[in-house]
Amino acid sequence: MAHIELQNQLPGIVGLLTQFKETAKPLSELAQVLLRGDSTLTEGERELIASLVSARNECKFCMNSHGATASHLLDGNKKLVKQVQDDYRSAPVSAKMKALLHIAAQVQQGGKHVTERDIVDAREQGATDQEIHDTVLIAAAFCMYNRYVDGLGTFAPDNQEVYDQHGKELATEGYLRFS
Repeated sequence: MAHIELQNQLPGIVGLLTQFKETAKPLSELAQVLLRGDSTLTEGERELIASLVSARNECKFCMNSHGATASHLLDGNKKLVKQVQDDYRSAPVSAKMKALLHIAAQVQQGGKHVTERDIVDAREQGATDQEIHDTVLIAAAFCMYNRYVDGLGTFAPDNQEVYDQHGKELATEGYLRFS
């Protein structure tokens, strides 16, 4: 049961965005820009970043939702998503993506955990300043989203099919349906 009274039975951030329209709009627009806007990182890669940060924050709803979304965007590759969540360093992703996932993991710990060496490593693997920027902002935003969801004690279903359906909707419709 959520820490506050919700007028709906919707899980996670969906229940919050449905009830609190004033904050739903900017939060949804931010997610849309970060995860679906123009970028040299694919939508699937950006969802992997969101999923990793959510897993590291132990936010069950966001980890499963964005993991499912990443899977839908990566040709149904649930195994890859799980590998990234469990140990991105050994996951079968590009060296550039590993470097960016490392930066995201550092941001999850705290912004000052990102070092100049982390940035140099990402650049050496081909990451652009824009990709580094986007990675840091996605990671920071998902720390906020995770804390919003868990700080209000929202409901996180145990049924993976719920997340798979939600992930499919996010992959195909994006985030603006909540604004």
